[in-house]
Amino acid sequence: MTFVIDRYPCEDSPRLGAMTLHPIPESVPRARRWFRKFIAPYNPACSVDDCVLMISELVTNAVLYGRSDDEWVVRVEWFRDGTSLRVEVHNPGTPAGVCLRRPDAGDAHGRGLLLVDSIAESWHCGPSPLGGTLVAFVVADAWPS
Repeated sequence: MTFVIDRYPCEDSPRLGAMTLHPIPESVPRARRWFRKFIAPYNPACSVDDCVLMISELVTNAVLYGRSDDEWVVRVEWFRDGTSLRVEVHNPGTPAGVCLRRPDAGDAHGRGLLLVDSIAESWHCGPSPLGGTLVAFVVADAWPS
């Protein structure tokens, strides 16, 4: 079980870090741990717990719904855009499969994007420049201006 963490602390790059994970359930807690570890030096003013929850939901969705005939990975990247934090999750699934559901109280699944929608300043999905699907969220005022 291997994964790759890329870290770009260079001030010239808006990307603060990235990780590549295998599409297995164990990747969800791994994504939480590594995001906490690598975002800490940037001292964000936003709730890291909220970010970790949203990353958890999106990585879970990527692991469950990403599809490819070839070996594939889930890619998580985070960026500083001015005072905002943008987190992207890439997987080989199709963007058309991403939808915000309104599950009934008894439904065991289907709340991931609903949580992201209620916590993030904004979120979107579409084709990934890496191929497949990109689902991203933005947290406003993650850093002082």
